[in-house]
Amino acid sequence: MIRRRDNRQWDQLRPVKFTRNFTKNAEGSVLVEFGDTKVLTTAKVEERVPAFLMGKGEGWITAEYSLLPGSTHVRSQREVTRGQPSGRTNEIQRLIGRSLRAIIDRRALGERTITIDCDVLQADGGTRVASISGGFVALYDALLKLQKSCLWDSLPILEPLAAVSICHINGQLLLDPNYQEDSQAEMDSNLVLTESGKIVEIQISAESKPYDTQKLQDLIKLAEKGTREVIEKQFQALGGR
Repeated sequence: MIRRRDNRQWDQLRPVKFTRNFTKNAEGSVLVEFGDTKVLTTAKVEERVPAFLMGKGEGWITAEYSLLPGSTHVRSQREVTRGQPSGRTNEIQRLIGRSLRAIIDRRALGERTITIDCDVLQADGGTRVASISGGFVALYDALLKLQKSCLWDSLPILEPLAAVSICHINGQLLLDPNYQEDSQAEMDSNLVLTESGKIVEIQISAESKPYDTQKLQDLIKLAEKGTREVIEKQFQALGGR
Protein backbone atom coordinates (compact mmCIF):
# COMPACT_ATOMS: atom_id res chain seq x y z
CA MET A 1 0.00 0.00 0.00
CA ILE A 2 1.38 3.39 -1.01
CA ARG A 3 1.78 5.91 1.82
CA ARG A 4 0.51 9.29 0.69
CA ARG A 5 2.38 12.35 1.91
CA ASP A 6 -0.80 13.94 3.24
CA ASN A 7 -1.68 10.68 5.05
CA ARG A 8 -4.87 10.11 3.05
CA GLN A 9 -6.15 6.65 2.29
CA TRP A 10 -5.92 5.52 -1.33
CA ASP A 11 -9.68 6.06 -1.79
CA GLN A 12 -9.92 9.38 0.08
CA LEU A 13 -10.56 12.79 -1.44
CA ARG A 14 -8.64 15.86 -0.43
CA PRO A 15 -10.76 18.36 1.56
CA VAL A 16 -13.41 19.62 -0.87
CA LYS A 17 -15.10 22.99 -0.35
CA PHE A 18 -17.53 25.13 -2.35
CA THR A 19 -17.88 28.82 -1.38
CA ARG A 20 -20.90 30.38 -3.13
CA ASN A 21 -21.43 34.06 -4.04
CA PHE A 22 -17.68 34.61 -4.14
CA THR A 23 -18.09 37.59 -6.48
CA LYS A 24 -21.18 39.75 -6.91
CA ASN A 25 -21.74 40.35 -10.65
CA ALA A 26 -22.20 36.84 -12.03
CA GLU A 27 -25.48 34.98 -11.65
CA GLY A 28 -23.46 32.12 -10.15
CA SER A 29 -20.06 32.50 -8.53
CA VAL A 30 -18.26 29.72 -6.66
CA LEU A 31 -14.76 29.25 -5.31
CA VAL A 32 -14.11 25.51 -5.45
CA GLU A 33 -11.24 23.94 -3.53
CA PHE A 34 -9.89 20.42 -3.96
CA GLY A 35 -7.10 20.54 -1.39
CA ASP A 36 -4.63 23.18 -2.59
CA THR A 37 -6.26 23.43 -6.02
CA LYS A 38 -8.49 26.51 -6.06
CA VAL A 39 -10.67 27.54 -9.01
CA LEU A 40 -13.04 30.47 -9.33
CA THR A 41 -16.05 29.38 -11.39
CA THR A 42 -18.68 31.86 -12.53
CA ALA A 43 -21.88 31.51 -14.57
CA LYS A 44 -23.19 34.38 -16.70
CA VAL A 45 -26.54 34.30 -18.50
CA GLU A 46 -27.14 35.91 -21.89
CA GLU A 47 -30.49 36.15 -23.67
CA ARG A 48 -29.13 34.82 -26.94
CA VAL A 49 -27.76 31.64 -28.47
CA PRO A 50 -25.10 30.83 -31.08
CA ALA A 51 -26.20 31.25 -34.70
CA PHE A 52 -26.63 27.51 -35.26
CA LEU A 53 -29.31 27.40 -32.52
CA MET A 54 -31.32 30.49 -33.46
CA GLY A 55 -35.01 29.75 -33.77
CA LYS A 56 -34.71 26.18 -32.45
CA GLY A 57 -36.00 26.93 -28.97
CA GLU A 58 -32.96 25.44 -27.23
CA GLY A 59 -30.38 26.91 -24.90
CA TRP A 60 -26.62 26.44 -24.77
CA ILE A 61 -24.02 25.88 -22.07
CA THR A 62 -20.42 26.72 -22.90
CA ALA A 63 -17.22 27.17 -20.90
CA GLU A 64 -13.89 28.94 -20.85
CA TYR A 65 -10.88 27.91 -18.77
CA SER A 66 -7.68 29.66 -17.84
CA LEU A 67 -4.63 29.08 -15.67
CA LEU A 68 -3.89 32.45 -14.08
CA PRO A 69 -0.24 33.55 -14.15
CA GLY A 70 0.45 32.94 -10.46
CA SER A 71 -1.38 29.61 -10.22
CA THR A 72 1.70 27.42 -10.77
CA HIS A 73 5.32 27.41 -9.54
CA VAL A 74 6.47 28.85 -12.86
CA ARG A 75 4.47 31.85 -14.06
CA SER A 76 1.86 30.81 -16.64
CA GLN A 77 1.84 33.26 -19.54
CA ARG A 78 -1.58 34.75 -20.23
CA GLU A 79 -2.85 33.11 -23.38
CA VAL A 80 -4.21 36.40 -24.65
CA THR A 81 -0.60 37.51 -25.13
CA ARG A 82 -0.06 34.51 -27.43
CA GLY A 83 -3.14 35.37 -29.43
CA GLN A 84 -4.92 32.04 -28.94
CA PRO A 85 -5.57 29.40 -26.28
CA SER A 86 -3.33 26.37 -26.11
CA GLY A 87 -4.47 22.92 -27.20
CA ARG A 88 -4.71 21.91 -23.52
CA THR A 89 -6.93 24.88 -22.71
CA ASN A 90 -9.22 24.15 -25.68
CA GLU A 91 -9.51 20.52 -24.64
CA ILE A 92 -10.39 21.37 -21.02
CA GLN A 93 -12.95 24.06 -21.77
CA ARG A 94 -14.68 21.83 -24.31
CA LEU A 95 -14.78 19.06 -21.68
CA ILE A 96 -16.37 21.40 -19.13
CA GLY A 97 -18.99 22.60 -21.61
CA ARG A 98 -19.84 19.07 -22.81
CA SER A 99 -20.15 17.79 -19.26
CA LEU A 100 -22.57 20.48 -18.10
CA ARG A 101 -24.66 20.38 -21.29
CA ALA A 102 -25.19 16.66 -20.70
CA ILE A 103 -27.26 17.23 -17.56
CA ILE A 104 -29.36 20.21 -18.69
CA ASP A 105 -32.78 20.17 -20.39
CA ARG A 106 -31.78 22.65 -23.07
CA ARG A 107 -35.31 23.03 -24.43
CA ALA A 108 -36.58 24.02 -20.99
CA LEU A 109 -33.70 26.48 -20.72
CA GLY A 110 -35.00 28.34 -23.76
CA GLU A 111 -32.90 30.44 -26.12
CA ARG A 112 -30.31 31.47 -23.56
CA THR A 113 -26.58 30.91 -23.25
CA ILE A 114 -24.92 30.29 -19.91
CA THR A 115 -21.14 30.66 -19.97
CA ILE A 116 -19.13 28.96 -17.25
CA ASP A 117 -15.78 30.70 -16.71
CA CYS A 118 -13.17 28.71 -14.80
CA ASP A 119 -10.09 30.62 -13.63
CA VAL A 120 -7.48 28.57 -11.82
CA LEU A 121 -6.14 30.62 -8.92
CA GLN A 122 -3.88 27.86 -7.58
CA ALA A 123 -3.04 24.57 -9.30
CA ASP A 124 -2.11 21.40 -7.43
CA GLY A 125 -3.59 18.71 -9.68
CA GLY A 126 -7.18 18.10 -10.75
CA THR A 127 -7.97 21.58 -12.07
CA ARG A 128 -10.36 20.29 -14.75
CA VAL A 129 -12.38 18.10 -12.39
CA ALA A 130 -12.55 20.93 -9.85
CA SER A 131 -13.75 23.24 -12.64
CA ILE A 132 -16.52 20.83 -13.66
CA SER A 133 -17.62 20.24 -10.07
CA GLY A 134 -17.56 23.94 -9.20
CA GLY A 135 -19.13 24.79 -12.55
CA PHE A 136 -22.15 22.67 -11.64
CA VAL A 137 -22.70 24.68 -8.44
CA ALA A 138 -22.29 28.00 -10.28
CA LEU A 139 -24.72 26.80 -12.97
CA TYR A 140 -27.22 25.69 -10.31
CA ASP A 141 -27.12 29.15 -8.71
CA ALA A 142 -27.57 30.86 -12.09
CA LEU A 143 -30.61 28.68 -12.81
CA LEU A 144 -32.07 29.50 -9.37
CA LYS A 145 -31.93 33.19 -10.28
CA LEU A 146 -33.41 32.52 -13.73
CA GLN A 147 -36.24 30.55 -12.15
CA LYS A 148 -37.68 33.78 -10.75
CA SER A 149 -38.40 35.04 -14.29
CA CYS A 150 -39.17 31.69 -15.96
CA LEU A 151 -42.16 29.38 -15.65
CA TRP A 152 -40.21 26.42 -14.32
CA ASP A 153 -41.76 24.18 -11.70
CA SER A 154 -38.27 22.84 -11.12
CA LEU A 155 -34.80 23.65 -12.40
CA PRO A 156 -33.98 22.21 -15.86
CA ILE A 157 -31.32 19.93 -14.40
CA LEU A 158 -31.68 16.32 -15.46
CA GLU A 159 -29.29 15.00 -12.82
CA PRO A 160 -26.46 16.32 -10.62
CA LEU A 161 -22.92 15.52 -11.68
CA ALA A 162 -19.33 15.84 -10.51
CA ALA A 163 -15.88 14.83 -11.66
CA VAL A 164 -12.81 13.26 -10.07
CA SER A 165 -9.26 12.38 -11.05
CA ILE A 166 -7.70 8.98 -10.40
CA CYS A 167 -4.13 7.89 -10.99
CA HIS A 168 -2.28 4.57 -10.84
CA ILE A 169 1.10 4.32 -9.09
CA ASN A 170 3.00 1.11 -8.42
CA GLY A 171 -0.08 -1.05 -8.89
CA GLN A 172 -2.29 1.14 -6.67
CA LEU A 173 -5.21 3.35 -7.68
CA LEU A 174 -5.25 6.73 -5.92
CA LEU A 175 -8.32 8.95 -5.78
CA ASP A 176 -7.94 12.71 -6.30
CA PRO A 177 -4.15 12.91 -6.73
CA ASN A 178 -2.31 16.13 -6.07
CA TYR A 179 0.30 17.38 -8.54
CA GLN A 180 3.17 15.41 -7.01
CA GLU A 181 1.24 12.14 -7.21
CA ASP A 182 -0.04 12.90 -10.69
CA SER A 183 3.50 13.60 -11.93
CA GLN A 184 4.58 10.09 -10.83
CA ALA A 185 1.58 8.27 -12.28
CA GLU A 186 1.78 5.33 -14.65
CA MET A 187 -1.80 6.15 -15.66
CA ASP A 188 -3.95 9.18 -14.98
CA SER A 189 -7.63 9.61 -15.64
CA ASN A 190 -10.49 12.07 -15.30
CA LEU A 191 -14.04 10.78 -14.94
CA VAL A 192 -17.29 12.77 -15.10
CA LEU A 193 -20.26 10.90 -13.67
CA THR A 194 -23.85 11.69 -12.76
CA GLU A 195 -25.22 11.03 -9.29
CA SER A 196 -26.71 7.71 -10.43
CA GLY A 197 -23.34 6.63 -11.83
CA LYS A 198 -24.03 7.26 -15.51
CA ILE A 199 -20.87 8.08 -17.46
CA VAL A 200 -20.60 11.51 -19.05
CA GLU A 201 -16.93 11.22 -19.97
CA ILE A 202 -13.87 9.12 -19.18
CA GLN A 203 -10.36 10.26 -20.09
CA ILE A 204 -7.52 7.79 -19.53
CA SER A 205 -3.88 8.34 -20.43
CA ALA A 206 -1.16 5.74 -20.00
CA GLU A 207 2.09 7.48 -19.07
CA SER A 208 4.49 4.49 -19.21
CA LYS A 209 2.75 1.38 -20.50
CA PRO A 210 -0.76 0.53 -21.78
CA TYR A 211 -3.39 0.29 -19.07
CA ASP A 212 -4.98 -3.10 -18.39
CA THR A 213 -8.64 -3.00 -19.47
CA GLN A 214 -9.50 -5.63 -16.85
CA LYS A 215 -8.88 -2.95 -14.20
CA LEU A 216 -11.41 -0.53 -15.64
CA GLN A 217 -14.21 -1.70 -13.37
CA ASP A 218 -12.13 -0.93 -10.28
CA LEU A 219 -11.40 2.51 -11.73
CA ILE A 220 -15.09 3.25 -12.34
CA LYS A 221 -16.12 1.94 -8.92
CA LEU A 222 -13.63 4.27 -7.24
CA ALA A 223 -14.84 7.18 -9.39
CA GLU A 224 -18.45 6.47 -8.38
CA LYS A 225 -17.45 6.69 -4.72
CA GLY A 226 -15.55 9.92 -5.26
CA THR A 227 -18.20 11.69 -7.33
CA ARG A 228 -20.95 10.76 -4.84
CA GLU A 229 -18.90 12.38 -2.09
CA VAL A 230 -18.30 15.51 -4.18
CA ILE A 231 -22.02 15.77 -5.02
CA GLU A 232 -22.84 15.53 -1.32
CA LYS A 233 -20.47 18.46 -0.72
CA GLN A 234 -22.11 20.40 -3.58
CA PHE A 235 -25.55 20.14 -2.02
CA GLN A 236 -24.27 20.86 1.46
CA ALA A 237 -23.00 24.15 0.02
CA LEU A 238 -26.31 24.72 -1.78
CA GLY A 239 -28.25 24.23 1.45
CA GLY A 240 -29.92 20.96 0.42
CA ARG A 241 -32.07 20.00 -2.52
